[in-house]
Amino acid sequence: MDDQRRIFLATASRLGALAALTSASPAALAASNTYPFSLGVASGSPLPDAVIIWTRILHDPFNAAATPPIAFSVRWEMAEDDNFRRVVAKGTASATPELAHSVHVDVTGLQAGRWYWYRFMLGDAVSPTGRTRTAPAAGSMPKQLKLAVASCQHWEFGTYAAHRHIAAAAPDLVAFLGDYIYEWGPYQLTHPKAALRTAESFTLTDYRARYAQYKTDRDLQAAHHAAPWIVTWDDHEVANDYGNERDERLDPRFLQRRASAYQAFYEHMPLRLTQRDFAHLRIYQRYDWGKLARFHVLDDRQYRANHACPPPGRGGSSSVLLRDCAALMDRNRSMLGKEQEQWLAQGLSSSSARWNILAQQTLVAQNSQLPIMKEGDGRFWTDGWDGYPMARQKLMDTLHTSRASNPLILSGDVHSFFACELARNPSRPASPTNPLLATEFCGTSITSPSRPQARTEQYVSMNHGIKYGRSDKRGYMLLTVTPADTTAHFLVLDNVQDSTSPITRAADFIVRDGQAGPHRA
Repeated sequence: MDDQRRIFLATASRLGALAALTSASPAALAASNTYPFSLGVASGSPLPDAVIIWTRILHDPFNAAATPPIAFSVRWEMAEDDNFRRVVAKGTASATPELAHSVHVDVTGLQAGRWYWYRFMLGDAVSPTGRTRTAPAAGSMPKQLKLAVASCQHWEFGTYAAHRHIAAAAPDLVAFLGDYIYEWGPYQLTHPKAALRTAESFTLTDYRARYAQYKTDRDLQAAHHAAPWIVTWDDHEVANDYGNERDERLDPRFLQRRASAYQAFYEHMPLRLTQRDFAHLRIYQRYDWGKLARFHVLDDRQYRANHACPPPGRGGSSSVLLRDCAALMDRNRSMLGKEQEQWLAQGLSSSSARWNILAQQTLVAQNSQLPIMKEGDGRFWTDGWDGYPMARQKLMDTLHTSRASNPLILSGDVHSFFACELARNPSRPASPTNPLLATEFCGTSITSPSRPQARTEQYVSMNHGIKYGRSDKRGYMLLTVTPADTTAHFLVLDNVQDSTSPITRAADFIVRDGQAGPHRA
């Protein structure tokens, strides 16, 4: 039992009493012995002069009712040092029950390209200290960006040891590419080849409880405390394999569920939003890291066309033969939606960054599950970009016509490492008439399981664009971006079940400025 849980149990009687004090004043509540910052703190969405800082007032993450449904006035400070001797900004923010007592403060007026430290206070309680930083000045060319990339952290399948290593790496920025939570849990293994998903989330209360469960983890908190994050979602923040307005169940009430999930996502992420329409929450955003890198953070869930050739009577994905699924080649089927496609095209065309980094959910490179011997061959999983090949071609065309420098695509979702080269027509090998356009690095999961390594090696041998694959280990990617090159380290845990597991490099790849495609470093 960890210290945090011991405190929760030791104060259970006081928490129960406080839950009844729905009319208690914030001052009276703050005077109690309960600790309100049980989920830690976080920061994100960094700009040259601003950053979002986040926390949530929650006295017992396993019993949200222990926090009275009243508004709290939370104090915050931002300083140039971790001892808070040089405080540069401070204020108060309201934590309201309507947003699960979450706090999002957009701290503005900061200096570009420097580290800061921040904390929150409620009564006598002081939150953990978080470290954050602003983006470099718009016209500057930083010497280096250290970027951690992570995704897919199913609670029941292991420890968050990878996050401990992310915190120790002290990155400038963390990019999380989706599946921060899984909507079901616990996940009970009933047989080596069968599993039972239970306690699925459907309501706002359900999703809030799932985030609280995940964010109690000390290693995950440490990764948030170490650096600012930029985030996007995938399917499991809402429902497995959902797309746009349809889920696997074909539930007519799905949009209500989706809105609840979107609200809970916002309540637990350090996001800067221009609007809070949780029925249609825009999260695709753009971040510049001086002239070194421009991040195009995409949403490939909310606006996509329905899955092609779904299983009978259901929505969601399947694996289909190309020759048996004419819908795959429908040019009207989009992955990003028209408005986001136009936004991306504009952001690429206007970019003066050395590296244009597309932070998005799932594998872009073609990954047939069967050998392709002639036109029309191949079996493809329809939830990834393979299920939207014409939309993928449109993306490649946009990269080509924009002339954006050094396109680099970051991916998650498939619980495997892949290093890939992407040609103008990604369904065909690169050639003088089909030049390379971009590099893709796909990261494995923090905990979520994958296929046997032997099967992944077959995929590598059958698909020309995939140059490396590793699926038997969990971990994360650490990228070092410089004006001259980008190096990607694929980092793997010895044992995801061991919270003290060491981590090692499975492979290193380098991409040089002006030369698309990964090379072993």
